Amino acid sequence: MRAILWSLVAMTSAATAQAQTPEEFYKGKTVEIYVGTSPGGGYDLYGRLVGRHIGAHIPGKPTVIVRNMPGAGHLKMANYVFNAAPRSGTVLATAPQAIAIEQAMKTEGIQYDASKFTWIGRVAPVVEVTYTWHESPTKTLEDARKRVTVMGGSGAASPTVFYLKALNQLAGTKFNVIPSYPSNAETNLAMQRGEVEGGSKAWASMKVDNADWLRDKKVNILVQYADARAHDLPDVPLMMELGRDENERRALKLFAMGNAMGRSIMATPEIPADRVAALRKAFMDMMNDPELIRFVRDKNIDFGPALDGAGLQKLVEETLAIPPEVVALAKKARGD
Repeated sequence: MRAILWSLVAMTSAATAQAQTPEEFYKGKTVEIYVGTSPGGGYDLYGRLVGRHIGAHIPGKPTVIVRNMPGAGHLKMANYVFNAAPRSGTVLATAPQAIAIEQAMKTEGIQYDASKFTWIGRVAPVVEVTYTWHESPTKTLEDARKRVTVMGGSGAASPTVFYLKALNQLAGTKFNVIPSYPSNAETNLAMQRGEVEGGSKAWASMKVDNADWLRDKKVNILVQYADARAHDLPDVPLMMELGRDENERRALKLFAMGNAMGRSIMATPEIPADRVAALRKAFMDMMNDPELIRFVRDKNIDFGPALDGAGLQKLVEETLAIPPEVVALAKKARGD
């Protein structure tokens, strides 16, 4: 009888939760946004930007807090959000831009299906760069083809590592990547101490975090990762331009597809449809919020064009449908 009673209580509670409107559900709640890196860097920047502004647009105006969960190049966080986090609509996350690419390439340690996350929206596509400290003899990409250049990275699944491995195989560079730094902040400290010669980072966050380095020419920008050159990096080559033949260029373009994902927000699978709709609307309303637009302009933060949740879902599915021969070449390039 006791078991039956508890079952009835649980069923009644579930039915009550389902009957709630999104406003009723979120009122008084706390929404968590997980970031798969340590504080500092591009993901943390955009995670906190969303965390600061989206709550005002979610029905019921919940409290929004940001939690950092670094580990294994975002894998710890992505696996947690997919497998362990509550599927109620109270847990969001900054999506690793290579989340679908890594699944297509069957990277070890993945315990998620990117197509089953709930996709909320993209704050901005991303341009990433690889750079060296001004004291390094490697000043250009051509220098990196001629000499071994020691670089810092943050885990095998992180673009800070696999981009450089791919360039070694498909563009003839000689990067030696040390993948043991928890975040870009630690890589930059190691670079200044002389432990490594450089690293990789989102161009948007570099312009904010390291504006003095750029002003004082303390870093050399070697290569950029995007589908088109950034307007303020017209002379820095794109990764996908550097392949030595058409197949190599196609494989390098695969790695750059994550840049279209950019700085996006995802949530757990299996959230009730009305809450998904509410979160997606809140995201797009946030992107049009004059206060947020003024803030990003004042801080020189790259912002937009936005992509809605349905657009992100389509992009993920297209990435997972990459031809096997291109995936095989990319896997070989990365050393898988």
